[in-house]
Amino acid sequence: MVESQIRIRDLSAWYGSEQALKGITADIPARQITAIFGPSGCGKTTLLRSLNRLLEEVEGTRVTGQIWLDGMAIYGRGVDVTAVRTRVGMLAPKPFPLPMSIYDNVAYGRRIQGLHGRLDKGNGRNLDRIVENYLRAAGLWDEVKDRLHAPASGLSTGQQQRLCLARALAVEPEVLLCDEPTSALDPISAQRIEEQLLTLKEEMTIIVVTHSLQQARRLADQVIFLWMGELVESGAGVQVFQAPQDVRTQAYLAGDVG
Repeated sequence: MVESQIRIRDLSAWYGSEQALKGITADIPARQITAIFGPSGCGKTTLLRSLNRLLEEVEGTRVTGQIWLDGMAIYGRGVDVTAVRTRVGMLAPKPFPLPMSIYDNVAYGRRIQGLHGRLDKGNGRNLDRIVENYLRAAGLWDEVKDRLHAPASGLSTGQQQRLCLARALAVEPEVLLCDEPTSALDPISAQRIEEQLLTLKEEMTIIVVTHSLQQARRLADQVIFLWMGELVESGAGVQVFQAPQDVRTQAYLAGDVG
């Protein structure tokens, strides 16, 4: 039996007076890829951003219910939000490299969070080795190893997204949230991102929001299907895609709605 790393219970969210999530309850297993899918406006990104409390950055939002990460209630009183966001990394739909070198983009998170020196020096690793390690993990090292101190803005869009992946990984999160991580990429770059996610799930829990049913089929061990802010169906990807139980899931997978 696969252990649940994230437990979501009766989660609801509002943007002002508009309710975006309605009593979501789900378990997300450790070291698997869980895909959240459904029609536009169903609450996919809202659910994803609630998992690291980024939803609170939007003015007028309100969240009820609870989410547990390895037993810690992330909406509990006194919880350090910065610590939550360190443990739960994020890869956005479009790449946003920082206006600095390739090297400094990867090192940035470790520096601002004080990880370099406190952790790296103590176990004998240096920052050069760490930057290389996470560029390799993102599948980018061989393409940039000879120009690490060149501006990140000189990379292609696909390379920039893999750089953003390396930057997210460099602070060593336990969970990686991916909000349509290939939507701005060409097919070859998208394939590379997917390949890296499949490799990374051996070490961390990955949650992907996607509009692409094909991508969900390729990546997902587990799926969550949302409809108008409600969780309609969830479970093993193979089971849901081959034998959906709810008529709304059936209609969406058949292309009759959405």
